[in-house]
Amino acid sequence: MTTDAPQPEVLRYTAFSSAPAGGNPAGVVLDATALDDAAMLAIAADLGYSESAFLTPPPEDLGGQEGRAYGIRYFSPRAEVPFCGHATVATAVALAERVGPGELLFATRAGTVPVEVTEEDGVLRATLTSVEPHIEGIADADLAEALTALDWQAADLDPAFPPRIAYAGARHLVLAAATRARLADLAYDFARLEALMRRLDLTTVQLVWRESATVFHVRDPFPVGGVVEDPATGAAAAAFGAYARELGLVPEDTVLTLRQGEDLGRPGELTVTLRAGDPRVRVGGEGARIG
Repeated sequence: MTTDAPQPEVLRYTAFSSAPAGGNPAGVVLDATALDDAAMLAIAADLGYSESAFLTPPPEDLGGQEGRAYGIRYFSPRAEVPFCGHATVATAVALAERVGPGELLFATRAGTVPVEVTEEDGVLRATLTSVEPHIEGIADADLAEALTALDWQAADLDPAFPPRIAYAGARHLVLAAATRARLADLAYDFARLEALMRRLDLTTVQLVWRESATVFHVRDPFPVGGVVEDPATGAAAAAFGAYARELGLVPEDTVLTLRQGEDLGRPGELTVTLRAGDPRVRVGGEGARIG
């Protein structure tokens, strides 16, 4: 971006809550055509949110309706990430305020992500459809290192939810707490967990606790992004949905509710929809402009 180029408008939206003080805030730039990588990273760092989203013209082969299809890139305060669910939801809500609810299509580094935006009683809700997910194991030594960095004991884990690395656009280590108190007590070694996550190419650690058959509480340490904790994590929610289905922990066709941000004072709610016969995962939530 040249120094005399006009500065883009940087919007601020929250995702997975209709209240500006809830959910996960994201920066949104609806026209990042004139921005280079350094400029996008600088904007994300200045905002300090876990991620910000930047729209670019769509690739020629993307498809979608004119004016409703875009390239999209995501930056944390430290680096570009391949996919971010909450920034996608925030961007979709921002676009819907301008072009109306309906179908949107985004070309991400992880693949093509459709989003449907609906409106009810003046509240906009965006639901993204993930790329095809996959699940893999984690080595015993790496799991032990993760637990040490988190200051968890093996007995703190719920044995019904085996540790796995799950992907639905970004990689997340899924660890299930045996109690809500264990989940609430998050005080970890930032540098040590970051080093492990960089070695395993993880975006967050998805910490979960099962309240009921379809309701989970979740938290996401995000040291690789320069953030202690992500308040509401759509990409991790998609990965968790795929994980839970593949391991038979939930029905193949179901709707899950993930509650996140309560321990941070920014409560949000993520809806994870699994459909029989479709490996992709749908993650939805409300959104609102901040300020």
